[in-house]
Amino acid sequence: MKQFFKFVLATMVGIIVISVIGILIIVGIVAAASGDKHVEVDSDSILHIALNNTIPERTPNNPLAGLDFLGFDGDKSIGLNDILANIKKAKTDDNIRGIFLDESYMLSGMATTEEIRNALIDFKKSGKFIIAYSEVYTQSFYYLASVADKVYLNPKGILEFRGFSSQVTFLKGALDKLGIEVQVIKVGTYKSAVEPFFLTKMSDANRLQVNSYLGSLYDHFLTGISISRKISKDSLFNLANNLSIQLPEDALKYKLVDGLKYKDEILDELKQRTDVELKSTLHSIDIGDYTNSDAKVKGEKKESKNEIAIVYASGEITGGDGDENTIGSEKVSEALRKVRLDDKIKAVVFRVNSPGGSSLASDVIWREVMLTKKVKPIIVSMGDYAASGGYYIACAADSIYAEPNTITGSIGIFAIIPNMQKLFNDKLGITFDGVKTGKFADMGDISKPLSPEERLILQNNVNHGYDDFTKAVADGRKKTQTYVNSIGQGRVWTGTQAIKIGLVDRLGNISDAIHSAAKMAHLKNYKLESYPEQKSFFNRFGSGMSSEMKMHFVKSELGENYKYYDQIKSVTQMMRTPQARMPYDIVIR
Repeated sequence: MKQFFKFVLATMVGIIVISVIGILIIVGIVAAASGDKHVEVDSDSILHIALNNTIPERTPNNPLAGLDFLGFDGDKSIGLNDILANIKKAKTDDNIRGIFLDESYMLSGMATTEEIRNALIDFKKSGKFIIAYSEVYTQSFYYLASVADKVYLNPKGILEFRGFSSQVTFLKGALDKLGIEVQVIKVGTYKSAVEPFFLTKMSDANRLQVNSYLGSLYDHFLTGISISRKISKDSLFNLANNLSIQLPEDALKYKLVDGLKYKDEILDELKQRTDVELKSTLHSIDIGDYTNSDAKVKGEKKESKNEIAIVYASGEITGGDGDENTIGSEKVSEALRKVRLDDKIKAVVFRVNSPGGSSLASDVIWREVMLTKKVKPIIVSMGDYAASGGYYIACAADSIYAEPNTITGSIGIFAIIPNMQKLFNDKLGITFDGVKTGKFADMGDISKPLSPEERLILQNNVNHGYDDFTKAVADGRKKTQTYVNSIGQGRVWTGTQAIKIGLVDRLGNISDAIHSAAKMAHLKNYKLESYPEQKSFFNRFGSGMSSEMKMHFVKSELGENYKYYDQIKSVTQMMRTPQARMPYDIVIR
């Protein structure tokens, strides 16, 4: 027995020692990674841009970026904020001679791609060059690359140019086999987020709206390429419609690219353009590393004690604090209160990139936006999405900016409650029995269908939520509630369409929104501050890091099939509270 306790004690001490050493190693790595990251930019350098990761609104606060260690995500994700800032910085940096757009899959949304594209167009005003190259051009990357001075394709490569398509996954057949009925309560003819659960194909109303917004997005896509490549829009339409671009030679023949070259030939051209000898190494810096250079934007106004706050709201809208990928009503509301009460902050830019979510959480954030507007200017800048709840939280602002290909609107409310009685009784042989003290004490129980009276109660709740939503939009946009209802009903619009019907004030990017906020606050000199504050590595390590690692593992294992997992996961979230959420996840191919 004595020997046993010695063994146990030794084991415990060993575990403690190993744990302490492990923690010290992690601390050491973090300290090293988060230390001085300053980088020097050689003269005659090119800025290398390869965008193969998802692009968040802000660069994650991750000192281990680039390290594959203990399951941490090793990719060097860079946020849209730093991408735009670095392109702007490179425009006036004497050490940067041009930009090399390298093979990119562009996992970003269309409005994010638009912002980067516009930044590149502005960069070209400096007289510096942009060269684009890829072995495979997706339509999204080609849209970005089309602004380059020279667009090159690998001689054996692929250029996708076939038009847009959008597909919905319908789950009703699978649910029927399982004996699950999804009971839907909604307001809005076009509120099609719930259609996959009770239909096997698009409703006529949904098909109408998808045709409408997809056509708007495609028209903008063709227009942009037409201007950049000096090819008529009709010609581009016909090329895509007839699938004329099947071989690299076709892309060259129809002038979508300027040449067919291998990577070594591209590198030689870049050396020639930067006056570097062919036998020497090309001077380049990755856009992520360029963030840590000393380069400043020439002509930029001096620092000031006056501030403009940028409050970021990105992801699905939920109650509570949320996390790095969701909009927690408590966290965003706290940030809005903070900037509202800070006298140094003279104006607010509210950056919204959200498909919506909980209608209650959306209303909580809307209230803070409305209160902020009473104190200081607040301008909304819409990202890829600002739809349903994402529009709800935006509508009270002084002014709203959107990109032409932002997805917005979807003003509607729904709730879903599953009825799993057949699954339990017929498939699994499980039955339930119990007692209750009130007629509606078990309302919403998934083991039984809703009674007509219960369904009516829930429908009234959803109707009330829709009335609140349309009233908030009517007040914020200075429209009648009747008019808002006519353009609401859950219908999705693009930014181009939204400006025509009064949901959006101007087409523009986040920089345009910042300039507007400065003008409203009568500011010439100001500095920008971002909110909510991003969690430090150690805070994330102690709270949500394990869930982040799990999610990274699931994504890497499922690959493209992750979207189905995510769709099923979102169903469980929709069951909790009434939702102001856009129809499914819009994926444009």
